Amino acid sequence: MSLIVKPILAEQNEEICNIIKTVGAEFGAIGEGFGPSDAEVEAMSHYYTEKNKSLYLVATIDGDVVGGCGLAPLNHSDDICELKKLFLLPQSRGLGLGKKLTLACLDFAKQQGFSQCYLDTLSSMHAAITLYEKVGFEHLDAPIASSIHGSCDVWMIKSL
Repeated sequence: MSLIVKPILAEQNEEICNIIKTVGAEFGAIGEGFGPSDAEVEAMSHYYTEKNKSLYLVATIDGDVVGGCGLAPLNHSDDICELKKLFLLPQSRGLGLGKKLTLACLDFAKQQGFSQCYLDTLSSMHAAITLYEKVGFEHLDAPIASSIHGSCDVWMIKSL
C-alpha cells in the first residue's frame, strides 16, 4: 500500500470537494455554518496557496484520493491560523493519515510564523477530537470570535 501526502493540485479539486461534502454529511455537517458549505470547497487549490500563507494537503492510497487537510490564516491573521477541513473516506481511517496530515499542516504553520492554531469541529467526530487532543490541542469553552462556522460545537486551540 502506497500512502502519499502532497499539496493539492487543480485536477484534484472535484474529488476533494466530493469527499468533503460526503464525509461532512456522514457526520451531520450539512448547510450553513459548517465547513463543507464554504465557497472554497468548490476549488480548494485556488484558495490554498503559499502566497496566502495557506496549504491544503491531499492524501492518496495507491493513487486514489482518499482525503485531505488544510491550514490557513484565521481571518487574515498573521498570528493565528486555522486547521481546516480534515476529511477522510471511511476506507482510509485508522491508518494514521489524519495524524500525518495534521502534523504536516502544523509544521507548515510554524514555518509561516503562526503562534497558535485554532480549529472547530463537531462532537460527533470522536476520532478527530481524539487525534487533536493527542497532538496538543486544548478545548475552548466557545469559538474564537472571528470563526465563521457557527454550527460547530467543539472548539480547540494549540500553541505552536
